[in-house]
Amino acid sequence: MKKFRQTWSRRHFVTTAFGAGASVALNPISAWASYNLDPRVARIVAKSISVDTHNHVDVPLVSSELPGSKLDLGGEIKKSGLTAICMTFAVDYQQIHNPGEAYDRFTNGLHAMDGVLQSNNMKRSLNLEEIRDAFEKEDPTVIQSVEGCHFLEGKLDRVEEAYNRGLRHLGLLHDSDASVPLGDVYTNPPKYGGLTEFGASVIRECNRLGILVDLAHASNETLNAALKIASRPVVISHTGLDTQLGQNPQLAKMMRPRLISKEQARIVADAGGIIGVWTHLSDTPLEYAQNIKAMVDVMGIDHVCIGTDTKMTPSNRSFPGASHSQDNDQNRPRIGERTNLVWEGQTLGFYYIVVDALLKVNFTEDEIAKICGGNYCRVFDASTNSHRSS
Repeated sequence: MKKFRQTWSRRHFVTTAFGAGASVALNPISAWASYNLDPRVARIVAKSISVDTHNHVDVPLVSSELPGSKLDLGGEIKKSGLTAICMTFAVDYQQIHNPGEAYDRFTNGLHAMDGVLQSNNMKRSLNLEEIRDAFEKEDPTVIQSVEGCHFLEGKLDRVEEAYNRGLRHLGLLHDSDASVPLGDVYTNPPKYGGLTEFGASVIRECNRLGILVDLAHASNETLNAALKIASRPVVISHTGLDTQLGQNPQLAKMMRPRLISKEQARIVADAGGIIGVWTHLSDTPLEYAQNIKAMVDVMGIDHVCIGTDTKMTPSNRSFPGASHSQDNDQNRPRIGERTNLVWEGQTLGFYYIVVDALLKVNFTEDEIAKICGGNYCRVFDASTNSHRSS
């Protein structure tokens, strides 16, 4: 028997919200009415694959905390309106002291995510065909990602081990240096002259196996060197233009080192890569849409995607090594942290609101489909359809 679809189903939304007028079978009905959404929103959400290219799901990273809290990952993704998220975790949120510790955190994190997916009757999408299949079936899905290669500890064969565990999106760097460094991080003093030889080897191995390389957190020197090495397109999953600083000067100053210049963004586009625009430094959906438009104006419509750097499910600080920027009380998530609660007063799913905002800044339906999923799917497919070779 076909399983029951929640009322946040894309096709259900089309036939109820915009076919039955005010008698909408959505939750909450009053919220939809208060937003006064453009009538094209339903059609765009229903027919377009949408992917958040950088979304954190907090899981325990030490064995004593496994299996972790029960998370309604599928329900939150359905509520968001998204097809998929790049389900991301990092092992260096707390300092790594001992050899093997980063690897243990990595394997524990994957084990915990296995449990989350199993309890939600979900699976990882390993290629574009599986993403498309999930979209057609209206089943939420994830692309497994990790932020930072600390778990490699200088051992290149672990890239293939991660591939065999379902990893298809690999962030080369995060906030701290790995025990065997891969390159300079943009928020730290430069030490390595950009990309290290081990970092170059990891990129080559990802290209061989079929893993999309994510160059978020890379300094300009690291990024430029990586683009010369990579034989497949890359993604910078979460950043923003350094000209789009928002309304909070203190926050802008803190985030400034994490933003990309127009010149660097063009270099990424010229190499065939894409950049995900995060929700940081935007106080409203309209400001977020304007930040996306600014990036498109620099890179072109085929090179921009969405990478919120938010959390689809509640934070849980009780896990040693769990994410920074968390709230102990799961019932009181911080504004800006949760995907479906990014903006003050938000009561609708993320993708619905973003589509409406993108329409307001004059993007076409086809352009929105590219930004919100099509561009990522193209690059993901170009990276993961590799045939292994020795």
